[in-house]
Amino acid sequence: MNPRHFTSLLDLSSEEFHFIINRAIELKNNRDPDYQPLKGRLLAMIFEKSSTRTRISFETGMAHFGGNATFLSPRDTQLGRGEPLQDSAKVISSMVDCIMLRTDKHETVTTFALHSSVPVINGLTDQEHPCQLLADMLTYFECRGDIKGKTVAWIGDGNNMCQSYIHAAMLLDFTLNIACPNGYEPHPEYVKAAGERVRFFNSPLEAAQNADLCVTDVWASMGQEEEKKQREIAFKDYQINAAIMKAAHNDALFMHCLPAHRGEEVTVEVLDGPQSVIFAEAENRLHAQKALLEFLLCRK
Repeated sequence: MNPRHFTSLLDLSSEEFHFIINRAIELKNNRDPDYQPLKGRLLAMIFEKSSTRTRISFETGMAHFGGNATFLSPRDTQLGRGEPLQDSAKVISSMVDCIMLRTDKHETVTTFALHSSVPVINGLTDQEHPCQLLADMLTYFECRGDIKGKTVAWIGDGNNMCQSYIHAAMLLDFTLNIACPNGYEPHPEYVKAAGERVRFFNSPLEAAQNADLCVTDVWASMGQEEEKKQREIAFKDYQINAAIMKAAHNDALFMHCLPAHRGEEVTVEVLDGPQSVIFAEAENRLHAQKALLEFLLCRK
């Protein structure tokens, strides 16, 4: 039987997305140290990009479930010496039970999935960050209930996070308002697939009007350091501040996948304010990924 992969949110149906969210809430609220469904199983974690939340949450999740995780970087493996991805995928998957990759090119993850005999998880690529969306949506459901019919304002770069938010809007049936500078929009194919669920606005204030959730990300992601000055100029009017949050609903939440640059994409007032749920959101990486691992490895 072919393994079940999680390279994109669209690898899930709407029902499965809801199932993982609800299961994550159960696991979070009822941790049983004796429940070890992954005892004796191993997760290989391949990192081409640095990480805090992704690495800790997957390692801890495997430990909670009685399994183990091993950290691999290109410096430590033949991946860094040019071994073909398909060969690495076949070899690594023959020795482990699941593979998680945090990498630059989305193609790396999809190629691994094509040639792996075990489930492959996208821990982040240049195009998508689906694991973060599991945590974000889990956090919203915990705080406000179902997001169906709600409005989310994405303000900033049309990056991998924005594109995964587009997928979430498609699966969970909410509206995504996007405000980003010219030239920094999400890829057209993502927008086209979402249809009327995605709307573009000329200013952050317009995008945030009556929103239930406001979200942003850093202006320059990993690998874009050389563009930092250019991006600071392009994004200077795309900061989430008190005025933006005031335009949203009174009970709107603020999220950021972290790490954040206080005073750039978001003010200190908002990031550390009462509407911010960034630390619950970060912790929920653990619970969402435990539910995901269980879903991929334990379901018949």
